[in-house]
Amino acid sequence: MITTVKNHQTMKNLLICGILLCFLSSCLNKFAPETMKNTKWELTEMTGKTLPADAKATLNFSDSLGVNGKSFCNSYGGELDIKNDQARIKNVFSTKMFCEATAAAENAFLTALNETDHAKLVNGKLQLLKGEQTLLIFSKIN
Repeated sequence: MITTVKNHQTMKNLLICGILLCFLSSCLNKFAPETMKNTKWELTEMTGKTLPADAKATLNFSDSLGVNGKSFCNSYGGELDIKNDQARIKNVFSTKMFCEATAAAENAFLTALNETDHAKLVNGKLQLLKGEQTLLIFSKIN
């Protein structure tokens, strides 16, 4: 009888530890805007699209959390808007050179930036999302 009580208590403790571990690990995915200052990112995935082989897209955060980068062919800029733990990119503008080989990818990339309503870091990768859908995934570059 005593071993049954000990086993029950051990299982209860393991369950509590498991729940606590899940809760703490979920906090690691939070997007902390202050840690994004002066960082540079390269696009590695764009949902539903194949990335051009000959061009790259980047996302750079300035010290004031302004946003700029390369959208395969053109340069772009914008602002990081932070409200209630939500981060979105707004007022995106870009140069207007036409590059036939990357035009479709560039359009999709700039549209995704404008649609982003929050961001999170997962395994060192920056994910930009719209609702529950991941739109863009970036890897940090030096």
